[in-house]
Amino acid sequence: MALAPSITLAARNLACDSVVDLVDAGNEAGQLRIYAGPKPVNADAGLSGNTQLAQLTMSDPAFGTAANGQAIAGPIVSDASADATGTATFFRIGSMNSGAFTPIIQGEVGTANSDLNLNSTAIAAGGVVAVSSLTYTQAGG
Repeated sequence: MALAPSITLAARNLACDSVVDLVDAGNEAGQLRIYAGPKPVNADAGLSGNTQLAQLTMSDPAFGTAANGQAIAGPIVSDASADATGTATFFRIGSMNSGAFTPIIQGEVGTANSDLNLNSTAIAAGGVVAVSSLTYTQAGG
């Protein structure tokens, strides 16, 4: 039995907007955080022995309106001084409310064919970490 239901494009756009709008739910601009270590099973799971390598600030609003089931992030402010040295393995995008980070989206980091592609997954403390573009795609098409 197939377990891949599809939804209409209108529903995908609404679902996509609902997810990315959560990034803006706090009273501060959302963040993109990049980590080393094993990726948690999902965005709800707590971090366990992971090292935060970089913290980048999203635009406000973080994403534009969805089209074709995708929302494109606005400009993302680079981290001019990475927090730690390590190999980037996953990222989280979340909302910020009075300094507290709430994860919304989680994905894998790599140099190709990953949820977030960087020029290199090797991040050095004090180095610049930049993301030039980011698109969230809602499944279900």
